[in-house]
Amino acid sequence: MFHISSSSCPLHLKNHVTFSPYTYPSFTSSPSTSSQSSPSSCVSFLCSPLRIRQQKTQQISLSKPFKFKRSEVKCSVREPLKVMISGAPASGKGTQCQLIAQKFGLVHISTGDLLRAEAAAGTKIGNKAKEYMNTGRLVPDEIVTAMVTTRLSLNDVKERGWLLDGYPRTLMQAKSLEKLGVKPDVYIVLEVPDEILIDRCVGRRLDPMTGEIYHIRGSPPESDEIKRRLLTRVDDTEEKVKARLVIYKRNVEATASAYSSVLKKVDGQRPKDVVFGEISSLLDQIKNDKIKLAESGNSIVKSNRSSEAPDKWRGIPTRLNNIPHTREIREYFYEDVLQATQRAVKDGKSRLKVEINIPELNPETDVYRIGTLMELVRVLALSFADDGKRVKVCVQGSMGVGALAGTPLQLAGTRKILEFMDWGDYDAKGTFINLGSIGPKEVEEEDDMFILIAPQNAVGNCIIDDMKAMTDAAGDRPVILINPRLKDLPASSGIMQAMGRDQRLVYAASFESCYFFRLLYYIGTQYPIMGAIRMSYPYPYEIYKRVDESPGKEKYIILTTFEQKPTGEEINDTFDGKPRNQVKQTTGVWGFFSGIFS
Repeated sequence: MFHISSSSCPLHLKNHVTFSPYTYPSFTSSPSTSSQSSPSSCVSFLCSPLRIRQQKTQQISLSKPFKFKRSEVKCSVREPLKVMISGAPASGKGTQCQLIAQKFGLVHISTGDLLRAEAAAGTKIGNKAKEYMNTGRLVPDEIVTAMVTTRLSLNDVKERGWLLDGYPRTLMQAKSLEKLGVKPDVYIVLEVPDEILIDRCVGRRLDPMTGEIYHIRGSPPESDEIKRRLLTRVDDTEEKVKARLVIYKRNVEATASAYSSVLKKVDGQRPKDVVFGEISSLLDQIKNDKIKLAESGNSIVKSNRSSEAPDKWRGIPTRLNNIPHTREIREYFYEDVLQATQRAVKDGKSRLKVEINIPELNPETDVYRIGTLMELVRVLALSFADDGKRVKVCVQGSMGVGALAGTPLQLAGTRKILEFMDWGDYDAKGTFINLGSIGPKEVEEEDDMFILIAPQNAVGNCIIDDMKAMTDAAGDRPVILINPRLKDLPASSGIMQAMGRDQRLVYAASFESCYFFRLLYYIGTQYPIMGAIRMSYPYPYEIYKRVDESPGKEKYIILTTFEQKPTGEEINDTFDGKPRNQVKQTTGVWGFFSGIFS
């Protein structure tokens, strides 16, 4: 009979399938010495993996982030183009928009046109905008964003694609669109020297009868009759143009930072046909890439893998008791955690926790490596920063006063490591990634999400009150806990902190697991590895068994899944091969421990 002890916090999941929809790399290797078969008949599901001594250790370099190939979800339906274009006054943006819309059939969306159309139609939002326009005030971002997103939701836009002309203008507008899921395939910025822009504006003339724009030198009118009725717009003076350019440069620099991964700068001082030729080639390439992506046979779709033989899918890497872990193993878990967390955040989950207890990430063992934890945090933070989110990475500071002041040993030196780590090729730290501590004062308006590194209580001190104040201040912005340890600890007198304990535990349990991984061992020996338990949002908990194949080879096969985190007894029954619906009344010492851990 197998006996497994575990601490569990049941998690209720909805609408999940049996297996994750993405494929992991195949891991087949020689098992570690600690993973050989054993005659022992008991299994232990422990928080503390094997303590390996007399092993050579190596220092993980934190100088450069890992760059690994991610599994991307590929759409099987061709998506239309989504283009944003920005340019200073007289940069030729209007001309390029006409050419782009004409060739690619995109719906041209200009906020000025939208405002005028909504106001003329007398819609509710148009009337609000009209109040501001009639008094010469700027229309608030929320009104403009609402009109833009409403227009983007119409069927013609969904079918043909869209071209956003000069919007978003500010970083705040870009963040509002990003939160609503509006992301471009490309963000084009037309670059023209100031002196050329000023000349174009000052020499620009308007025909009041036709609305045509001419330039006294570059594009003069066709006849003297037209020339005589041309007007100079009131804002086309050198002073006003210079002032507008200052505002434009400040805004476009901030806005472009939100779309750095899809930013394309185009030299706009060339003839319009040459400029459009470059833009057209760029959009053709993006369009072709979308078609190839849609037609490729590598699409990853959500499916139930129950029809696939489980022993052909090796979802758990081998040699997990070998310390230090190989780069392949570390990258496997970083990516596994990342995909689960991204799905949870995309689904609107705002209170999340990651619990991963591979040997290098278990602080209760002497093989715990702070570098592995920091790398995991960096992968998460950089990934969300790549999506345009501003991430605050938080580490709790010193707790207590006087002789009792101090930082948990697991977190000692963490802040310094974070400060000196390499944060990517574009130096994300200080822009999209900032460091902080745990508490409400760390929550700032520009923060989009928060990653809390191993928050934990200390003897006589509780971090939960600071965490609750912080999450209250964060509102609906995601807060992600990495390997939290939030159980109440006794005070220096040995007495549990009873006051408010129930409320603290309820708060701690309010964080939903988006990722869970722990190894299963023989009880008492902590080796060999018998199997593993894994959950990756939004899919169920999966129980794996380690199996020796041919000599020198091992693999993991899946035994069953649970919608909620399984208890020790349920894991025991799984390894015993007992039916799921068999009711077992545990008595004696195992009944006592089962009651504690369930």
